[in-house]
Amino acid sequence: MTEARTAEADPSWEGLRGPELFEACLEAARAGNKRALNRLVAELTPLVWNVARGQGLDTHSAEDVVQTVWLALVSHLDRLREPKALAGWLVVTARHEAQRVRGRKPPPVPLTDELAETVASTEPVPEAEVLRTERDQRLWLAFQRLPQRCQELLRLTVLAGRAEYRLVAEALQMPRGSIGPNRGRCLKTMRELLDIEGGSA
Repeated sequence: MTEARTAEADPSWEGLRGPELFEACLEAARAGNKRALNRLVAELTPLVWNVARGQGLDTHSAEDVVQTVWLALVSHLDRLREPKALAGWLVVTARHEAQRVRGRKPPPVPLTDELAETVASTEPVPEAEVLRTERDQRLWLAFQRLPQRCQELLRLTVLAGRAEYRLVAEALQMPRGSIGPNRGRCLKTMRELLDIEGGSA
């Protein structure tokens, strides 16, 4: 009983980060440890969510994708060959599921001027908010003109932060040392696109 309490208080993944943490938690989850699975969900759900949203899904659809991906992992716990490649598996699975969901969604209904007039505004939009919205639109337009690889790299590095470049490198199957330089080139390209459009970051 004492040994069990000690293992519970000091799990095998304590103090680990990145792929090592995911591997230890996955192995424990395979043995039936619910805390280990919960830790994986807490650590990696933002990554799965970001991939789903990056495929153009709305919030509700992205939530469905996240749930489907985690259910898929639970059903594949014993079949995932490389535990250290878990983040990459989640990225690929989330991308495929998001593309499947996006493919079955009906096209959005265009908002005509007549229809727009029937939609009540909940609050007045101040001038500063209008300017911020215009700036954000320019940023997103420039972002969407980047190559897909750049878009994915920027999403993941903003999400994971510099300290987790290992996770990004694993997910994108890139050398860790190339993440920073590639990120810099992508940001430079985005700034050039903004300059062309007359905007600024």
